[in-house]
Amino acid sequence: MTENRQIVLKSRPVGLPTPENFALESAPMPVAGDGEMLVRTLWMSVDPYIRGRISDRKSYAPPFQIGEPLDGYFVGRVEESKGGRFPVGTHVFGTGGGWRDYHAADGKALRAVDPDIAPLQANIGVLGMPGQTAYVGLLDIGQPKAGETVFVSAASGAVGAVVCQIAKLKGCRVVGSAGSDEKCAWLRDEAGVDAAINYKTCGDLEAAVAAACPDGIDVYFENVGGEHLQAALSQMNFFGRIVACGMIAGYNDSKPRPARTICSSSSGGASACRASSSPTTASAPTPSSRMSALDPRWQAQLARDGGGRPRSRPHRLHRPLPRRQFRQDVREGGRVGPAARAPDESGKRNARRATPEHPEDPADLRIAERRLRACCDGKAGTSQQISEAIPLHPM
Repeated sequence: MTENRQIVLKSRPVGLPTPENFALESAPMPVAGDGEMLVRTLWMSVDPYIRGRISDRKSYAPPFQIGEPLDGYFVGRVEESKGGRFPVGTHVFGTGGGWRDYHAADGKALRAVDPDIAPLQANIGVLGMPGQTAYVGLLDIGQPKAGETVFVSAASGAVGAVVCQIAKLKGCRVVGSAGSDEKCAWLRDEAGVDAAINYKTCGDLEAAVAAACPDGIDVYFENVGGEHLQAALSQMNFFGRIVACGMIAGYNDSKPRPARTICSSSSGGASACRASSSPTTASAPTPSSRMSALDPRWQAQLARDGGGRPRSRPHRLHRPLPRRQFRQDVREGGRVGPAARAPDESGKRNARRATPEHPEDPADLRIAERRLRACCDGKAGTSQQISEAIPLHPM
């Protein structure tokens, strides 16, 4: 009988995840019942939001349970169908498969995907949740206009890179931050941003953002939080918009981080801030006056809700984005579970299932530790925003 490997949550981490928090197990092969299909997982995505789900706290998605497989978006192939929604051989996308080789499902939560339109892994990248997050977040919430300045933190990540390219298509000046010179070069040369900031070497981040955004910031696409948010707030224009996609710099914190006060504590407090925020009375807006004049659309929106858009809308992304701007990093010999990677990589990570030419290493739970560290460590910078696709079986 074929082995059905799975990665389960063994314990809940405090701070950074460790190998002890996970277990690689072998489970019985599932059997498709009447009206069900047996689905074989080919690619699965490891996204930053998973860090929240391995903790037992209230969120927009329920936490993973101890002893149960982790889950996320995946692309698979129907191997057997007993009256299920899709016939044998259909490639499908969705959630609910878990971090495992096979699962049985009726297919109601899945949709068919066409490998002739785009690579299968694109459905968990630019054509999937990361692309939809960028599309809906920037266009519906950020509402950029030609000539405006858009600042994107974690700009070389799976979401940020798409945001940058859409903003350029809208005629905006685009500034992105990233954690290495190589990523900044890619942002300028491939994604087409107007300026890229290496936040690890720029020194004073606020000064670097101010220099790159001489006319202020009209739209800030927030992926990191912390110092990036402070730097963006100091340059926000009147009625600027902030798209609160993520603040991953603090995802592993066990206590709230102290934040610098934005509004002045002088007599009048917030009222004084609001009074000074009028463009007709304030010749040189301060960070506090900029903050109080923000458009109230500082909001977060779940990509799965799509802002009321039809599910097929993100597939329009493959048309305007040149092929060279759909970046992926393929690693051979990928194993079930998160693949090991360095903390400063960018784009959409893909790891290919082991083959005779590229045999896999012995099972090693450090793959989970290293991936989740790279995905969740606040010091890892833009790599935190990168979704990861892991193929489990040859195409």
